[in-house]
Amino acid sequence: MTDTPSPTVLVIGGGTAGNAVTVLLRRAGITVDLIEARPDWNATTGSGITLQGNALRVLRDLGLWAEVEACGFPFGTLGITAPDGTVLHVAEDIRTGGEDLPATLGMQRPRLQQILIDAVRACGATVRLGTTAESLEQAADGVSVRFSDGSEDRYDLVVGADGLGSATRAAIGIADKPEPTGMGIWRIAAPRPECVDRTDLAYGGPAYIAGYTPTGEDTLYAYLVEGCRDRASVDAADRADEMRRLAQAYGGAWPEITRHITDSAQVNYTWFTRMLVEGSWHRGRVVLVGDAAHCCPPTMAQGAAMSLEDALVLAELLTSGRAWDDELFQSYYDRRIPRVRTVVEASVQICRWQLDGVRDADVPGLIGRTMNVLKELP
Repeated sequence: MTDTPSPTVLVIGGGTAGNAVTVLLRRAGITVDLIEARPDWNATTGSGITLQGNALRVLRDLGLWAEVEACGFPFGTLGITAPDGTVLHVAEDIRTGGEDLPATLGMQRPRLQQILIDAVRACGATVRLGTTAESLEQAADGVSVRFSDGSEDRYDLVVGADGLGSATRAAIGIADKPEPTGMGIWRIAAPRPECVDRTDLAYGGPAYIAGYTPTGEDTLYAYLVEGCRDRASVDAADRADEMRRLAQAYGGAWPEITRHITDSAQVNYTWFTRMLVEGSWHRGRVVLVGDAAHCCPPTMAQGAAMSLEDALVLAELLTSGRAWDDELFQSYYDRRIPRVRTVVEASVQICRWQLDGVRDADVPGLIGRTMNVLKELP
């Protein structure tokens, strides 16, 4: 009598969603290959990230909470300030991950990525960097894949976790693409002033939003949101000057932060985008997770959390003993879409209020209502 062979899964993309689903599937004994287009596995990309409790809950399920906690800066309130730094309101953050986890934790994005990379390496998945999927040929029970290095293989399932510009999404005939919301964001990592012990947001001044989040004992990331510019008009060599020009209008901790906005190579500028694939997130034996299926502006800091929750729910269904069929993948979509839609719509609404100059917009109220939804398990 022979053992039933382990199902095989190809994960395309080694970001938050792809790394998480790889670890969870390997834990259940499923054979997983992960490919990532970037030779460096995106190990140094990004400045900081805000992780709320529902993201921390999934990281704990992945067995990574101790490492995340050691690298990050936890806090439990959100400050709203005037442009001059005067604190107007302090809101208690809702503990969306439960009372035994912080409401919010900031950390350096490269540190989170490295923790996830190490977990993938340790779980026994096969990893191929600098590799893409050139073609996907589907059959009823699997997918034949041709890779950019000329090799070919066949899998029972392909998980498209290749982000906003997902080639997997396009390859399976889903035409949705991220759309700009009308805002652009400047980001930089900087030393943490002693007075910064939570996220503070200022609405108004030369930028729509000016904020910062502590990412460790000695670090933070700061960000300024303005109307989106043609990217070609933002010369890479001038990014520090442009961000510093906006930052100089803000008080409180900003003067100390602004002193460190000197290296244009450390300043990132990108547009806010939104996308939500409706109807289903799969075609046959190819299924999307994370930013490949949905993205929202970071006005609620839920992008990584939604990706982690996708990975958790998909892995739970794939390891439940059910057939890997349309019904299972529809169950995945049905569980995720109400929650993701709530986050996308709320995140975009905050942008619209700012763009439209709505002065009496209840941003804290909208955030609170949305976070209460996220307290429920995904």
